[in-house]
Amino acid sequence: MKKLSLITKFLTLLVSANILFGQTPYQTNQYLEDARKNKFLNFEKATHNYKKSIEYFAYKKDTFNLINSINELSELYGHNLDFDKSYDGYWRALYLAEESNDQFSKSRVYQSLGWLYSFYNRNKKALENLDNALNISKKLFSEKKISVDYLISDYFSIANFYRYNRDFETARKYVDSCYIFYNSENNETQNYYLEAEKGFLLAAEGEFPEAEETLEKSYEYFKNNNESYLVIIHYLFARVYQMKGEIEKSKFHFSKSLEVSSTHNSHMNYKIINHKELSKIYYDSKEYKEAFFHIEKAIELENKIFGINSKNNEYLFEIKDKYRIQKNEQEQILKEQKLLKLEHKQKISLLRSTLLFVTLFFLLVFGYMVFKNLKRKHKREKILLKQKQRIKLKETKKAIELKNKELAKSALQLIEKDEFIASLKNALTENKEDLNLTSINKVIKSIQSGVGSNWKEFEARFIDINQDFYKKIKKDFPALTQTDLKICALIKLNFSSKDMASLLGISIESVHTSRYRLRKKLKLERNDNLVEFVSQY
Repeated sequence: MKKLSLITKFLTLLVSANILFGQTPYQTNQYLEDARKNKFLNFEKATHNYKKSIEYFAYKKDTFNLINSINELSELYGHNLDFDKSYDGYWRALYLAEESNDQFSKSRVYQSLGWLYSFYNRNKKALENLDNALNISKKLFSEKKISVDYLISDYFSIANFYRYNRDFETARKYVDSCYIFYNSENNETQNYYLEAEKGFLLAAEGEFPEAEETLEKSYEYFKNNNESYLVIIHYLFARVYQMKGEIEKSKFHFSKSLEVSSTHNSHMNYKIINHKELSKIYYDSKEYKEAFFHIEKAIELENKIFGINSKNNEYLFEIKDKYRIQKNEQEQILKEQKLLKLEHKQKISLLRSTLLFVTLFFLLVFGYMVFKNLKRKHKREKILLKQKQRIKLKETKKAIELKNKELAKSALQLIEKDEFIASLKNALTENKEDLNLTSINKVIKSIQSGVGSNWKEFEARFIDINQDFYKKIKKDFPALTQTDLKICALIKLNFSSKDMASLLGISIESVHTSRYRLRKKLKLERNDNLVEFVSQY
């Protein structure tokens, strides 16, 4: 019975390995089409065409479709109990998928390997492969690279795995997951592969009426659409009736499962299960001849797969995993090559980084030195320029001061001349009785006629020396008159009131009055120094 449960696992997982839930994205060719037509009718013809398809895609270097042809041929071998070739094919397909980084094909092959490992009771390895398939499909589905059908197929496979390990609670969770994804895309249609599975789980939970109704609907669907799958439907019916204790109905469905398997040359592994179950039923009914017949058939098929002389058994149980040996060796070589490349890249990267750092460092140092030198040069030039400007300003100021002194000296000489003329006039006036008055007056008049021109000559020279004086002071104080400006000019040259009066030809009192009015116009306070204020212009 242990082998019976293992074969039952294989049965359902083999079905799920078929793409039951959607259209394959692979391409086809005439060989592949012919192989699929003869898959359940003529095993030899189907295998021949699958091999031709493999040759065709290998010649075309179409790895993606080559993997699919290998996978389908391996599945056909599995249906016909040639697990040695099935095993080899799946690992070859996985090797190609790994080499070409074909994630979709990897997920399909992982699923097929899952049921194959499960068949030989290597449950840990089986679940590992089924989980691998599901994880890849989840990623591809999240990236919208595959349809939801493939994701459902992987959930379905794991549901079968847990059901045949009698973990019905976990199995039901995965079936529910199948329905969640299926219903999200198909609101109005039923998936009868899922329905059949649900029917069996309902029976395992004691919900027999609902289980039978669900299986009946599935039966009608497969009768019209895929008669080869009735092998499994009849088997499920037989198991449900076994649970209920309805032996005749159970016997009928086991026999129908055998009949359909022979007619369609499909699911040959179910023959072992059906023969064993029928042998048990007939033995319990004391129909020993029939019981012996069925157990003999079961043993014959078991020996073909599990017998001591079976090449399949020898190959699988000794785990002569050619693929993994080759894959591990290649992975080790690739790892070493990658490590060497990585080390080489790291050295080059380190060298580049060092060179870049050194170059940047020298560029920064050079830039800093150039900048510092330019800054120092600019600062030096700025200092020299300021020094030149100060010297020039000082020289200009000295020149102006010198010229102003010369101007003041000249003005004073004019004043002295005027004073001399005035004193001469007074002397002549006092002795006018002894002189020719007419002649003396003409001389005095001619001398005095030059007094009016004294200021004009002074002002011309003043403006020449102090070019912007009038312009600046007039700008700040527009209300100043010509007389005010004359007073300002004389104040700048530090003339006394007496000298101002003599140069301007006015009285000292007039000068004082003019200075007073000037202070008011310049808005000076009592304590403000008029000379210092005017001198700043």
